[in-house]
Amino acid sequence: MFSSSSNRRLTRRAVIGGGAALVVTPFAAWSADGPPPRSAAVGKVRFSQVQVALLWSGSVGGGVLSFGGREHGFTMGGVGYGGIGASRVEAEGEVYGLKTFAEFEGAYAQVRYGAAAGSDSLGELWLQNVQHGGVEIRLQSRREGLALSLGGDAVYIRFD
Repeated sequence: MFSSSSNRRLTRRAVIGGGAALVVTPFAAWSADGPPPRSAAVGKVRFSQVQVALLWSGSVGGGVLSFGGREHGFTMGGVGYGGIGASRVEAEGEVYGLKTFAEFEGAYAQVRYGAAAGSDSLGELWLQNVQHGGVEIRLQSRREGLALSLGGDAVYIRFD
């Protein structure tokens, strides 16, 4: 028979594994070189966020979407797994598959990697909108702080 503490550990592992699968599943077909090729970018994004991780991670920030000749500010926040340390992330990149501003808002699955030691850094982020699966964001990031980041997150983006 299992003790109640081993049942709790098993339940915790199932929840963690299930959460990880939900975050990573949209990216399962991506190779080590990143997401598959898409049609031409339809917009640009730039944002800043603060990310803190000790195996689990949390981030909060905001930025600007340039789409259809206009700019819209947004806020974002997320939780996930993978990494250790704290860093400020500056990222910019392109948006694919977006047809209307309304499709940009919502929940995203994010895959990330990066490292920072002071102002020396490297990293990339890939996001896919959960409600509008054709909307993807690919970003190059710069970090400041002391951190190693490799994991996935659930991120929510909302217009200001």
